[in-house]
Amino acid sequence: MKADVIIVGGGIMGCAAAYNLAQNGVSVIVLEGSENIGNGGSVRNGGGVRQSGRDPRELPLVMYAIKHIWPNLSDMLDTNVEYHQQGNLRLGGTEQNRKILEGLTERAVKCGLDVRMISGDEAREINPYLSDAVTCASWCPTDGHANPLMATMGYYKMARRLGAHFISDEKIVSLRKIKGKVCQAISASGNVYEGDQIILAAGYESRFLASTVGVDVPMQPVLLETLVTEAVAPMFWQMLGTADADFYGHQTDHGSFVFGLNSGLEPFAKPGKPVSSSIAASAACRGIMRYFPSLAEIKVVRSWAGWIDICADHVPVISKVEEAPGLILACGFSGHGFGISPAVGLVLAQLATGQETAVDLFPLRYGRWA
Repeated sequence: MKADVIIVGGGIMGCAAAYNLAQNGVSVIVLEGSENIGNGGSVRNGGGVRQSGRDPRELPLVMYAIKHIWPNLSDMLDTNVEYHQQGNLRLGGTEQNRKILEGLTERAVKCGLDVRMISGDEAREINPYLSDAVTCASWCPTDGHANPLMATMGYYKMARRLGAHFISDEKIVSLRKIKGKVCQAISASGNVYEGDQIILAAGYESRFLASTVGVDVPMQPVLLETLVTEAVAPMFWQMLGTADADFYGHQTDHGSFVFGLNSGLEPFAKPGKPVSSSIAASAACRGIMRYFPSLAEIKVVRSWAGWIDICADHVPVISKVEEAPGLILACGFSGHGFGISPAVGLVLAQLATGQETAVDLFPLRYGRWA
């Protein structure tokens, strides 16, 4: 099968790129290795749409998305993505926490972001459920959160409506060059998909697939775990995080709380699809209750675990590859890709069609380590 652009990976990055390409009349085939679109981290994450706490190299992407895309995304996709822009509190309780938050805030302010340090009392004015353990926080009023499942499915639905072709349960095992150009994706069943450009957005599996055409992206898999509580009456709408990064999360429209953490249990996880652990959930709950004692009696109803693709310098690779013409990389999002996904989908489409990108991608180029 042939198309102008082949996208390997049916997560939110692939779906968003397909939507933007199809909107401009470009023929697209999206290939997803699992049975379901968005079966990985795209629909299983904390839902943060945040600018604060980010590396300055990727900050322009999320600032662009929050200014130009997220406020209108539900209308664009004919889907309620449950976007809330009620700010982000990144909490601290020690002097070391304060230094971490001050450093993050200082770097973000230099990039033009409206974020500031506040005291524990000021944080409690914003969110009265916080305990006295919070002695400082960073506050970004333009941050927020959204529903990852609805956003991913919204992009998928609209891309299909515009003519993009999706094929699930079609695992790609290699890419192929012809006359020096990457233009084919080969599936496990032997099917060959050919395009003028191939966008590789397959999470950690992107590393192996890129290696089949001599390209290496320095990534490693890291285990994240997430827990979901029972639904309760609305309490607060801010996105939450901590200086120690021991948990993050928010309350959903449904009323449940979604909290995530990096468990550090990679050595004990089974290959393939990992399972969540009672150890990680308990550790997260202790941290949550320290800052939010009023949540102590809320029941945890389910949890999940999954692999994310951590890049060597913790920011993604969004780039063409000089030594592999025809290949566009979109991987290494390091656990914070959801918030930038609308902007990533846009710039991937622009890269594939030879347009100037809405955001400067030079800091995220492949080969920056050289």
